[in-house]
Amino acid sequence: MKALIFGVTGQDGFYLNEICRENKIEVVGISRSQDPWTKGYVADKTFVERLIKQYSPDYIFHIAANSTTKHETLFENHATISLGTLNILESVKDHCPSCKVFITGSGVQFVNRGIPIKETDAFEASSPYAVARIHSVYAARYYRSLGIKVYVGYLFHHESPLRKAHHISKITTDFIKRTNKGSDEKLILGDISVRKEWGFARDIAEGIFKLTSQEKIFEATIGTGVLYSIQDWLEECFNLVGKDWKTYIVSQKGNFIPEYTVLSSDPATIFSLGWKPKTSFQELAEIMMR
Repeated sequence: MKALIFGVTGQDGFYLNEICRENKIEVVGISRSQDPWTKGYVADKTFVERLIKQYSPDYIFHIAANSTTKHETLFENHATISLGTLNILESVKDHCPSCKVFITGSGVQFVNRGIPIKETDAFEASSPYAVARIHSVYAARYYRSLGIKVYVGYLFHHESPLRKAHHISKITTDFIKRTNKGSDEKLILGDISVRKEWGFARDIAEGIFKLTSQEKIFEATIGTGVLYSIQDWLEECFNLVGKDWKTYIVSQKGNFIPEYTVLSSDPATIFSLGWKPKTSFQELAEIMMR
């Protein structure tokens, strides 16, 4: 069996590659820049169609994206997420209709009332990123009506040592490591009372694989359902090195205005398929600090 992974160089792609190989699935990873992967862009229909015709994959995972909600990424999000989804699904319909396709969704594309979000809840176009995600889900539903097996996993926050440097989990752990080397700098953060999920990316990738490994359920929120604040994360990580976070962190609520105060999932559907996260909040902090 073969799988194409668009976005293989991100943290989700890294762990999906591992999981596929563990399940004896040959992986063709696609990246716009990094060797040794196949170079190409999911927004290029000619490239996508040629790749699908060449490999006739059993699975396609579309997880490529710039994970930011900033307005400046409007057209990049549209090209990578929205257009990329259409390119994959149209090529699958024409050349490989038995292939299973996974399209990434996000917790931030829903109306957020501060209560756990499930896959059947209403969408809200709150950012260019959310707009692209919503469009890709409706495309998935349309192609599903044409007989294509298209799965959508709505992912909630998950972390790993492979996180990019601008994410709060990586900002804080990198900062703590610098203090351990003698740095006396202060880290200025925004509202550290924000509560969200802190899943481990390997666990979430296993949830993606579990969803696409069955035939009946096609959309599910994939998250821990357990909330911790940014302050909880600071306390956990600083405790691992025997330091008091209050000595090093300056919280200025006006420094960064969060999009939400709470973002959580209702993962009952994916739990019903036999998946649950294995890694605790405390274990995640240990992994990141290592």
